[in-house]
Amino acid sequence: MNSKAKILVVDDEEVVRLSFARSLAGEHCNVETACNGQDALQVMGQRPFDVVLLDLMMPGMNGMTVLKAIKQQWPTSEVIIITGYPAVDTAKEAVMLGAYDYLAKPAGPDDVINAANGAMLHKRWAMRRYQEGSCATFQ
Repeated sequence: MNSKAKILVVDDEEVVRLSFARSLAGEHCNVETACNGQDALQVMGQRPFDVVLLDLMMPGMNGMTVLKAIKQQWPTSEVIIITGYPAVDTAKEAVMLGAYDYLAKPAGPDDVINAANGAMLHKRWAMRRYQEGSCATFQ
C-alpha cells in the first residue's frame, strides 16, 4: 500500500474545510473536500476514500447519517467525526457505528494530522489481517 492516502474532508464551514485540507495536504496524501453529507456520498460513489473527516452537525444530512451510509457502503473507509458540539452520547454512538475517532473543535493541525495518520495505520493493519486471514483459509 505505497499509494497516497485519499482523504475526504466534509464540513459545511468553508474555513474549516480549507484549514483541515491545508493541514493534511502533502506528498503522502490527496485531499478533497465536500460541503455537506449528500455531496460527500456522491464523491465517495465516484472514488472511495481511505479516511473521511466528517463534521457532525451539518444542514440536511447530519454526520451520523453520513457515517452510517459510509460504513455500510464502504466499510474499509475510516471515519473521524469532528464536532463543535462534543458530547459523550454522540461519541459513544459514533464509535458504535464504526467511527475510528471523535475530535472536538477547534481541532488544531496536529490533532487532525495525528488522527488521520492513526486512521490510515488502522486501515493498513486491518487490510493486512484480512489478507492474511484470507490466505490462511485457502491453505
